[in-house]
Amino acid sequence: MDRPNQKGVVAELTSLLTKANAHATFEEACADLTPKLWNQHVPDVPYTIWQLVEHVRIAQWDIVEFCVEPEHESPKWPEGYWPAPDATADEEQWQEALDHIRQDRQRFLHLLHAPGTNLLSPLPHGTGQTLLREAMLIADHTAYHTGEIILIRRLLLSIIEVNGNRAK
Repeated sequence: MDRPNQKGVVAELTSLLTKANAHATFEEACADLTPKLWNQHVPDVPYTIWQLVEHVRIAQWDIVEFCVEPEHESPKWPEGYWPAPDATADEEQWQEALDHIRQDRQRFLHLLHAPGTNLLSPLPHGTGQTLLREAMLIADHTAYHTGEIILIRRLLLSIIEVNGNRAK
């Protein structure tokens, strides 16, 4: 890919990773939540909002580390990518996870924008993965779980509203 075309693709990838475009951003989905909401289970849903956020953090970290560190070893699937089913987070852990997600995304964006980066060249230590593929993987994975966070958030608020109305 020639440099002018690559600059355009990098700009689009940056937008895909940082802006809402056709849907809410990860940050918007997580905004204004309380520990009660992010730690609460919805019936028949296997994870909480907190567990989804932690999963996004771990998966994105793994992808970024894979891209920048040839000796990186990924966690064992699936248990290494998910917190325990009963895991909860306090405000400090919540904020730390959100901060790590932002920091790792920024690390990846620096890699995309680095001089000499070729989006289509296979990573030398991989099995054919390219930076373009990894960028789309981060965006797709985060968008998928952002949708789940929004849905769980809506379900929890509906449950609270229904239970609040019953109490009146």
